[in-house]
Amino acid sequence: MSNSWENVPGVVIAGLRGGSGKTIISLGITAAWKAQNITVAPFKKGPDYIDAGWLSRAAGRPCYNLDTYLCAPSAVQTSYHTHSQSCNVSLVEGNRGLFDGIDIEGTTSTSELAKLLGLPVVLVLDCTKSTRTMAAVLMGCMHFDPDINICGVILNRLAGKRHEGKVRANIERFCNIPVLGAVPKLKQEDFPERHMGLVTSEEHGGTDASLTRARQVARDNIDIDELYRLVTSCKGVEMPHVDKAGQEPEAVPEHITAEDKNPAADRAEVTIGVVRDSAFQFYYPDNIEALERLGAEIKFISPLSQSKIPDVDAIYMGGGFPETHATQLSANQDFRDNLKALSRNGLPIYAECGGLIFLGESICLGGVVYPMTGILPLRFGLSKRPQGHGYTEVEVVNENPFYPKGEVLRGHEFRYSKVISIDYDDSAMAFKMIRGKGILEKKDGFFKDNTFGTYTHIHALGSTSWASALVSKARVFKASR
Repeated sequence: MSNSWENVPGVVIAGLRGGSGKTIISLGITAAWKAQNITVAPFKKGPDYIDAGWLSRAAGRPCYNLDTYLCAPSAVQTSYHTHSQSCNVSLVEGNRGLFDGIDIEGTTSTSELAKLLGLPVVLVLDCTKSTRTMAAVLMGCMHFDPDINICGVILNRLAGKRHEGKVRANIERFCNIPVLGAVPKLKQEDFPERHMGLVTSEEHGGTDASLTRARQVARDNIDIDELYRLVTSCKGVEMPHVDKAGQEPEAVPEHITAEDKNPAADRAEVTIGVVRDSAFQFYYPDNIEALERLGAEIKFISPLSQSKIPDVDAIYMGGGFPETHATQLSANQDFRDNLKALSRNGLPIYAECGGLIFLGESICLGGVVYPMTGILPLRFGLSKRPQGHGYTEVEVVNENPFYPKGEVLRGHEFRYSKVISIDYDDSAMAFKMIRGKGILEKKDGFFKDNTFGTYTHIHALGSTSWASALVSKARVFKASR
């Protein structure tokens, strides 16, 4: 097409490792720019839900995940350009170290994403107990991949002005890279951490106060105006225009039955209930939007605040932390019984990770057993160490309600929960794990009737059959009532 995207300037905030402080700095910059009436398009590199949730709150608009393992590079480019169009600037928070990826080539790294999008990088340097060495580390990054445009650095976790002066002088002398800020060590109580990183913004009791604190830290310690001038003076790559966020309307999967393909039902509106509250909040905006593009009306529901499920044609349950809300979830027997009855009646239900736990019979925490819905014969516990952590790849090996046999999907898992006991046979597990742990013995995708639970989180721009399958099943269920 002859049309092209407006080339909105942007920046990647990267670190040398995970836990280097780039999230709080990214939040502070985003909030500070927003306070200056600069419209910021926030993005998170990788599959992380928690950082994305905080960035969304800081920017006052949805934060989209950019992941070249879960999605094709062209889909990532299009998502970035689509969702930054109405903004003054975009900010992409990286993950792990700048060059870290799943292979030796670093194909899924933050650095490769920066090159894919044509964006400059601001590198956050954790200067704990280091001075001149930071210049050597920065110089190594500059020479490791000369195609990366490191346009500036922000010094972090400084012990004082003397410490700052030494690091700053060495970087400016040996690297000729501008130091855009110097942030002292911060108190952890502003942004407490849990096993997955920052506590979710939905659960944090003082979200607004914490974002105000991050904004003030950025204003006091980072040259926000110079950073904005530097970023907006850099131009990224131009991308061709593609309608509908780069996605053609999802085709009905081949494994959907002829009844599902009834032409009279095409584009018929259905209502999909999305279970979203502080217990279940891990959703990619792209997944919700993919359902809406196919004619689904989204209705948010919560087992924490509702006793009865409203009139819906399907349910989508994302991940989260049901273990921290086990008392409330188990106490709401009306909701649990209602969901189980709907499942037995054929309501399509798709659940990921935390949602899978809620579909099980119980979760045991500290010796106390909390009943869940009992839809699937699974009993869960919680470990102190991750039980599944990282990207996944699955092959669909058994007939099931949502995916055609033989399809290969990419996703990710990050969980501390574990299966204590399970009643199943192999035919009830849709997935064989090519990469990752899954529910048990390299198997995942446990299903019963039209209910499907998995530890693997998928992204709708990468697993394009998912949304159309859920909407198609919702149409069939609606027509059968």
